Amino acid sequence: MQQLSPAKIRNVALVGHAGAGKTSLCEALAFLSGATSRLGRVEEGTTLSDHEPEELARHVSLSLSLVSLPWEGHTLNVLDTPGLADFAADADAALEVADLAVFVVSAVAGVEVQTRVAWRQAADQRLPRMVFVNMLDRERSDFERTLDELRQAFGGGIAPLELPIGQAGTFAGVADLLTDTAYRYPDGGRAVAGEVPEDMEAQEHRVHEHLVEGLVEADDGLLERYLDGDTPGFDELAGVLAQGVARASVFPVVCGSATALVGIDRLARFLVEIGPSPLDRGPVSVRAGDVTTEVGADPGGRPLAVVFKTVADPFVGHVSLFKVLSGTVRADEHLRNPRTGQDVRLHAPFRLLGKHQEGTDTVVTGDLAAVAKLSGTLTGDTLAPPDMPVVVSRRPVPPPSLAVAVVAASQADEDKMADALHRLVEEDPSLRVTRHPETHQTLLEGLGETHLHVSLERLRRKFGVHLETEEVRVAYRESIETAAEAVGHYKKQSGGHGQFGVAHLRVEPLPRGAGFEFVDAVVGGAIPRQFIPAVEKGVAEAMASGGPRGFPVVDVRVTCLDGKHHPVDSSEMSFKMAGSLGFREAVANAGPVVLEPVSLLSVVVPDRLLGDVLGDLNARRGRIQGAEPAGDETQEVRALVPTAELRRYAIDLRSLTGGWGRFSAHHDHYDVLPAHLAESLPAAT
Repeated sequence: MQQLSPAKIRNVALVGHAGAGKTSLCEALAFLSGATSRLGRVEEGTTLSDHEPEELARHVSLSLSLVSLPWEGHTLNVLDTPGLADFAADADAALEVADLAVFVVSAVAGVEVQTRVAWRQAADQRLPRMVFVNMLDRERSDFERTLDELRQAFGGGIAPLELPIGQAGTFAGVADLLTDTAYRYPDGGRAVAGEVPEDMEAQEHRVHEHLVEGLVEADDGLLERYLDGDTPGFDELAGVLAQGVARASVFPVVCGSATALVGIDRLARFLVEIGPSPLDRGPVSVRAGDVTTEVGADPGGRPLAVVFKTVADPFVGHVSLFKVLSGTVRADEHLRNPRTGQDVRLHAPFRLLGKHQEGTDTVVTGDLAAVAKLSGTLTGDTLAPPDMPVVVSRRPVPPPSLAVAVVAASQADEDKMADALHRLVEEDPSLRVTRHPETHQTLLEGLGETHLHVSLERLRRKFGVHLETEEVRVAYRESIETAAEAVGHYKKQSGGHGQFGVAHLRVEPLPRGAGFEFVDAVVGGAIPRQFIPAVEKGVAEAMASGGPRGFPVVDVRVTCLDGKHHPVDSSEMSFKMAGSLGFREAVANAGPVVLEPVSLLSVVVPDRLLGDVLGDLNARRGRIQGAEPAGDETQEVRALVPTAELRRYAIDLRSLTGGWGRFSAHHDHYDVLPAHLAESLPAAT
C-alpha cells in the first residue's frame, strides 16, 4: 500500500453490540476497496478480521483486529472490535487510537446495551462519532424506530444523512439528504445515482429541511443567509458537517446492509470526506517524571508511538500494534521503552489486513502498523526517542469482575503453567493472575465467563498448557466469642534428655480486625524468660494452622499466666509445643466462630431494574447502605455483601439486568458467619 500523508489517513473504530454486523461491514469495505477479491462471511469463518480459531468456532469477534485499506487516495485503518462485554478492553483500546468511531447498529435489534457503553466511553474522550444503521435488508428491520432510539439514547446531535429506499425484502438503496439524490444498488455494491422515488419525496424533503436547519445553526454566516432565503450548497453543508463531526457535536447517521453491499461505498466516501484525520485530533498528554505536557500530531516532530495491542505468538514472540503520534517511524528505528528503560529496534514494521501482513519502510504520524519481536514491550507502552523518555497517558484497563481457580492438568503442564499465564496476561492486560496467600489457589481473573473460557482455550492452543478449573475458595477465618483458659502440657521421654514444658494460657476475643496480641504475665520464673518467645511462637503457628474448623484464627489476645519447666528437659521446642497445645484447647472452649469476608459492593443499574437488584442483594444476605442517582436514568446501589455470595455475581448481574448493570467490589471487613451456614461449611483443607 502506498505511503500517504497524515491528512489522507482515517483511523476508524467499528464499535457496537455483538451481532450488529461490525465484522461484516469491515469485510464489505475490504471487498469494495479491492483489498480482497472475495467477500467473506462470518458464518463461514472466511472474514479477514475474525481469524483466530476461538472466533471461528463461535462466529463472533473476540479480539481487536486491524484491517488497512486503500480508498480513493486515502488509507482507511479499520479497527474491528468485539461487541461482547467480556472483551471490552479491546474496544477501549481501539477507541483510544481511533480518530472516528463508527457505531454499527442493527435495524432489527436497535440500540443495545454495549452500544450505549461504548458511546459513553467515546463521549468521555470527546471522540468524533457517526452511526451506520445496518441490516436494513432483514425481516423486522425498521429504520425510523432505530433512529428514534438513537435520538432518545444519544440526544439531539444525531443527524441522519440518508433514508433507506424500501425495507426488508424491498430494500434497494439509500436517498442522500444533502443532495436529494437516490442511490440504488442493482449489482456489485457500487451505487447508481437517480431520482428519489415519488412515494418518499415528501419524507425526504421534510428530513432534508430539518438536517439543513440543524447544520446552518452551527455557522452564524450560513444561518443569516439561510434566514434570508439563501439555501447553502452541498460543499458548504459538507464543510459545516465535517466541522461538527470533528468537534464531536454532530453525529451523522447513514444506513445500508453490509452483507448485501448496499450503502457501503457511500459510508467509505463519507469517511474520507467528513471524517477527521489524525491532524484534526487534539494533542495527547504525555508525562516526563512528574511533569505532564501535550504532544501534537506533528509529521516533522520527533518519532513517538504507543502500543495499543499486543498479540502473543508462540513462534515469533510478541506482535505489537502501534500508532505513531508524532514524526515518522522508519524500518530499523531505534526507540526506547520508558517503562523498562530498554532500547528497542523496530526491525521490519508491517501493515495488517487481518492476519495478513504487508511490509512497509515508513509509518507516518497518525498511521497504524505492527512490528514483531519487541521484547519486553506490552500493551500501553510508549516508544520514544532515547533522549525524550516521555510516557503517553492512557485510560486504565477495566478491572476484572470474575475469577476461577486454575490447576495444571499434569506435571508437564505444571512446569509450563507460570510462564504461559504470564505471556497470556502480556497479550491481554484485562486478565490478572494472582496467588491467594490463604487458600493457596492460583486465580485467573477476567471480565466474564466467556473471557475466561476463551483465555484457557488460547492457553492450550498457543502454549500447549492444559489447565483445569475449580471453584474459588473463600478465605474464611475463625475467632472466639468468650474468654477461656487451658494448660498445655508437652512431655516426651525417649532416653537421654527429654522434652518438658507446661504453659497456662488464657484466650480472649479482640475487636474485629485487631489481629493478635500476646501478653506475658508469668511471674516468679515459672517459665524462664528465654522460653517465653517460644510460647508465643507456638501460639502463632497454631493460629496460622487453623482453629477447630481448620481456618486461621484471628482477633484474639493470648495471655501466658503460668507454667512449669524442668532444668534439664525444658527447651524452646518443648515450650513452643506447650503453647500450641494450650492455645488449641483454650480456643475450643472459648466459643469458636467462623468469620467470613464481606465486600463493599457498588452496583449501577437503570432505574427500572432497581427493585430487581435490591431483591437479589437481599437474597445474598446483603445489607443495603444506600442508593443515589448516577445520571442517565441510573441508580448506584452500595451494599455490604458476603464475599461468598459474589463469586458468580458478574454472571448473575448480567443475566438479571440483560447486560445493563455494572459493578465493582472490594474487601471491606470480616464478620461472623451465621451458625447454620457454618455447620454446613466443609472444613478447610
